[in-house]
Amino acid sequence: WCIGHDAGHGTVSKNAKWGNLINRVVGEITHSVVCLTPFVPWQMSHRKHHLNHNHLEKDFSHQWYVREERDNLHPLIELGYTTRMLFLPVLYFVYLFTGIPDGGHVIFYGRLWEGHSMKEKIDAAKSVVVSCATAGLLWSNMGTADFAVVCMGPWVVLSFWLFMVTYLQHHSEDGKLYTDDTFTFEKGAFETVDRDYGKWVNRMSHHMMDGHVIHHLFFTKVPHYRLEAATLALQEGLKEQGQEHLYKQIDTPDYSQEIVKQFYENWFFVDEKQVVRE
Repeated sequence: WCIGHDAGHGTVSKNAKWGNLINRVVGEITHSVVCLTPFVPWQMSHRKHHLNHNHLEKDFSHQWYVREERDNLHPLIELGYTTRMLFLPVLYFVYLFTGIPDGGHVIFYGRLWEGHSMKEKIDAAKSVVVSCATAGLLWSNMGTADFAVVCMGPWVVLSFWLFMVTYLQHHSEDGKLYTDDTFTFEKGAFETVDRDYGKWVNRMSHHMMDGHVIHHLFFTKVPHYRLEAATLALQEGLKEQGQEHLYKQIDTPDYSQEIVKQFYENWFFVDEKQVVRE
């Protein structure tokens, strides 16, 4: 998944002539085939998330709701809140296949596809075909029981891990959200959080968790195998400039308990006081 993630950001290859093709091929193999996640639709929504991180209304992948405005929630969103713990293990699946909250990654609808041409949609559909064909071939050859145990079981574990990691990276008690009047790319990036899960968990996860701030600042520049060194450089640079207060890092050794606690207590709510308005 990390390699496909790098391909989505164009950091697998920077070759002027062949880079785009190499990143596409690597992304299709690692994401569309191995991870059964359509590469191009995911790449589109993920890029929009990076460009609008911690924007109250324009962020992708992360929906935000002001707690004080709960009475105004759409009935379906209210239902999502009420059943939040039931769907916690499969929310990545819900995000990809139902399109909540951004739009479908398999069936193309919603704000994700606003402004995109038919040519772009056809190109994205190729990734969907690859993922669906891969899943279909595996299912037909392995049978339902083996496919469920060998493929979908690990996929659910992967999807829960991705949701947990991503959620905790973007939620903190002092986190701020911005509006059109107050948002800048840099402000949004520094509202993300580096989470320390412990030395070996960090290493085995390629520093996805404890190297997230630098990733949001330079998402088209730093591949996953440079995150640790780049994070140390960021910390040192901020300290030299007297700006180390901008960097957020939280020790989270009990991450499985933390995601349950945070999601139960806060879901996707933020307090009005966390929203920076003009």
